[in-house]
Amino acid sequence: MAIRALARSKLPFFSPSILRVLAKPSKITSSSSESTNPFRRIDWGGSVCEVQSRSFHDGRPRGPLWRGKKLIGKEAIFVILGLKRYKGDEEKLEEFMKSHVSRLLKLDMIAVLSELERQQEVFLALKIFEVMQKEDWYKPDVYLYKDLIVTLARNQKMEEAMQVWESMRNENLFPDSQTYTEVIRGFLRYGSPADAMNIYEDMKKSPDPPEETPFRVLLKGLLPFPLLRNRVKQDFEEMFPERHVYDPPEEIFGVQ
Repeated sequence: MAIRALARSKLPFFSPSILRVLAKPSKITSSSSESTNPFRRIDWGGSVCEVQSRSFHDGRPRGPLWRGKKLIGKEAIFVILGLKRYKGDEEKLEEFMKSHVSRLLKLDMIAVLSELERQQEVFLALKIFEVMQKEDWYKPDVYLYKDLIVTLARNQKMEEAMQVWESMRNENLFPDSQTYTEVIRGFLRYGSPADAMNIYEDMKKSPDPPEETPFRVLLKGLLPFPLLRNRVKQDFEEMFPERHVYDPPEEIFGVQ
């Protein structure tokens, strides 16, 4: 009926030859070699043309955006928002933690801890870690300690960082090179080279082989303290004989 209506119409751009081609059934030809070709060959009444094929899109975000959204469950997101809402009220915060945090599953609680650390919410991260240590499934994990200590050190919460550090050492866990580096850097920024040297002495007792980075950070931060720096420099040259240490001019040390 549509073809007859178009044939009787007086539109100038519809010729009878075109209508006859449209009236014939179409044939789509494909082969296994053309499965990866984004174009399809369609036969319209003896004339072949190529049409680009497009896959259907359901409107959801693609790629990592969708997968990243799935990493944190709804319950974990609800807990994070609630903790941030009540962090200024100690009483409401404790009630919220008793009613919601304690019932989280293991993976959700770890996800909450990681997200709070990423958002630099160090006070709330410490609260979650304390709850986590009381769970039946908890086992001492050096990586949980590492992430928390590094976050505290980067936010210059050195007292809290050392409390977590002592808890880790009491469980016979040794941090890795990155943890030593961040804590040493944190104490140097905090203006406490003596505490940085204590961490350095603890690092030398670690069963893991030493790395250059904490030495470099300590050598740079101890420029105003030549005696301490010379001790670290001597150890560095013994452990890494093929490496070199840059010594700035003596005026920096205050030596005339």
